[in-house]
Amino acid sequence: MIDFRRDWKEKNRVAFVFDTKGDKASSEDQGRPGMPAAVRVVTDAGEHDIFLYRNLAGKAFYYTKRGDRARGGGFLRYPLDFRRISSQFSQRRFDPVLKRWQPHDGVDFAAPSGTAVHATANGVVTFAGVQTGYGNVIEIRNRPPYSTLFAHLSRFAKGIRIGTRVKRNEVIGYVGATGWATGPHLHYEVQVDDVPKNPLTVSLPPAEPLQGRDLSRFASRSETLEDLL
Repeated sequence: MIDFRRDWKEKNRVAFVFDTKGDKASSEDQGRPGMPAAVRVVTDAGEHDIFLYRNLAGKAFYYTKRGDRARGGGFLRYPLDFRRISSQFSQRRFDPVLKRWQPHDGVDFAAPSGTAVHATANGVVTFAGVQTGYGNVIEIRNRPPYSTLFAHLSRFAKGIRIGTRVKRNEVIGYVGATGWATGPHLHYEVQVDDVPKNPLTVSLPPAEPLQGRDLSRFASRSETLEDLL
């Protein structure tokens, strides 16, 4: 997919298709009024097409010809609004509480107590309770091979327990200083195949592509729109 901020050149060309029929069939696939139904960008690297489609869950997004989300929808990079990063991911960090050097498997985000903490991707809660050192902890199994951990929470959001299914950006808890903490912050981990990775730099998966009935409906719609570009 083209990066408009990085790859755009004056000689590039762009074409739009707008659906103006306004009938029930077309409106079911549209997003907000005024959004183009299809976009084609022509660059030195070739043609790049995206198509607007409202999936069976009722959400409208842009997809490539193959049915992949054009942008976003996978993982959030950050799970909260934070003031600063108080401690980085490191293989060897001096622990201010234990007074010794040891790995720091996540990133610490300093934020006021009570700041909302969000799930960074869809998943299932595999742990919601107290762990030594980490205080109140939530662990989530996301799309394989990813999992995430949120520690030092003051409390959990209503309904969060083992087995709860959560959505990307859903509030799951609130910043605190439970466990071994010198002040209110969120300790956040991302694991890939159970191996801790740097949450700030780890490669995050895109949104899941269209499948089944959604893919067949989208294929029919995109073929029609492609002929109009």
